[in-house]
Amino acid sequence: MTMTNNESVDMGEQGSVDKSRFLVKLTGVIAGGMFIDGYILGIIGTVIGGLALDLGMSLFWEGLIGASALIGIFVGGPLGGWLADKLGRKPLFTIDLAIFTIGSVLQFFVDSAWQLFLVRLLMGIAIGADYSVGWPLLAEFAPARLRGRLMAMNEVAWYLGFMSAFVAGFLMTSVWSLDWRIVLGSSTIPAVILLLARLGMPESPRWLMNQGRTEEATEIAHAYLEDPSDVLDVTHEPTRKGTFGMLFSPAYRRATIFISVFWFCVVAPYFAIATFAASVLSDYGLGDGLVGALGVNGLALVGVVVSVLLIERIGRRKLTIPQQWVCAAVLAVIGLWSSAPPALVLIGFLLFAFANAMCTALTGVYPGEIFPTEIRGVGTGFATAFSRVGAGLGTFLLPWSMHNLGSGTTMLIAAGICVVGASVSQVLAPETMGRSLSETSAPHRR
Repeated sequence: MTMTNNESVDMGEQGSVDKSRFLVKLTGVIAGGMFIDGYILGIIGTVIGGLALDLGMSLFWEGLIGASALIGIFVGGPLGGWLADKLGRKPLFTIDLAIFTIGSVLQFFVDSAWQLFLVRLLMGIAIGADYSVGWPLLAEFAPARLRGRLMAMNEVAWYLGFMSAFVAGFLMTSVWSLDWRIVLGSSTIPAVILLLARLGMPESPRWLMNQGRTEEATEIAHAYLEDPSDVLDVTHEPTRKGTFGMLFSPAYRRATIFISVFWFCVVAPYFAIATFAASVLSDYGLGDGLVGALGVNGLALVGVVVSVLLIERIGRRKLTIPQQWVCAAVLAVIGLWSSAPPALVLIGFLLFAFANAMCTALTGVYPGEIFPTEIRGVGTGFATAFSRVGAGLGTFLLPWSMHNLGSGTTMLIAAGICVVGASVSQVLAPETMGRSLSETSAPHRR
């Protein structure tokens, strides 16, 4: 439900809203969605071997289960974004978490490969919708001077979730010997906490203004936005309807092509390598690979934290382009140097993880800034879906590629993907640091 006018006026006049505290809470509940996304995508890698044996799964089903949540995100991203643009950010912000929680609980009861696939597909749909609601919502409330940093912090939460999944999965499987259903269903705990924390959040003032609900938008803007210039910028929000086709219009197709290709090429090699990090590193002579896997994901977390600290100092482009070239070079060396010492291979994977994470921090920042309010949700959702094609293909095909093509060829393919992303970003990536949303989402007709 949208806040009533009287409630909005009371909040503004009585000063009952602590704007800084609200911004911290909003960032936290959005980052929480990223945490559970990272958690469910990481936790499957810790039990995939055991559940494959238990359910008698083929390599096909093993890859499909690993990619199931990513396939769901592919569906949920555009669908959730379209609904968020049409119905508002606030309703979807709670509904998607409720759906995710239901799916998480269902994991306790699955007893076949196809049931697990459907349940994790449902959870992925909910997460995809959350991407398309959370990032636009934060972009529309965050002050320009902090917008990039706050949005990039969501990636910190994602990596924390991914890392937590590896640690929790190890404890639950190797130390406590719990059933894989309990391991997967453990995502219910953070989901319930997050669902409760999201209750009562306000609607986006920019979305309200875009819908012609000027009085409500103005009241919420005054009550919640920290910077007076951002309040003024909201009043300049045009009243117009968005369509999916606008993403490919002359005004916005450069933005759509850039963020979609960039995101695809950043996550495809990372998801493939990180999801099966233990087995990949084992193929290179690094024992069972668990320590190396934790190192790869841990250094990725450091990389995204570095981007959070630098994004409002050096800008977006400097954190987007060079790092992709580094990733391409590192993976090419690993692919070509088949006789490299295991220690050097590990260093290479660590460097890849660090550089990849630095530019990954921008994947959630750019969509919220370069798309206008009327297509910010569906634009974010489309880019999310396109990226998950890459992530899903990488996760699904990596076991097959390592087995049939070999590790060297697999790494060279990953390096080629990084080259494509770096080249597109070099040409199309904009600089949006410190600019209002009205400026960053202005149409481009080149």
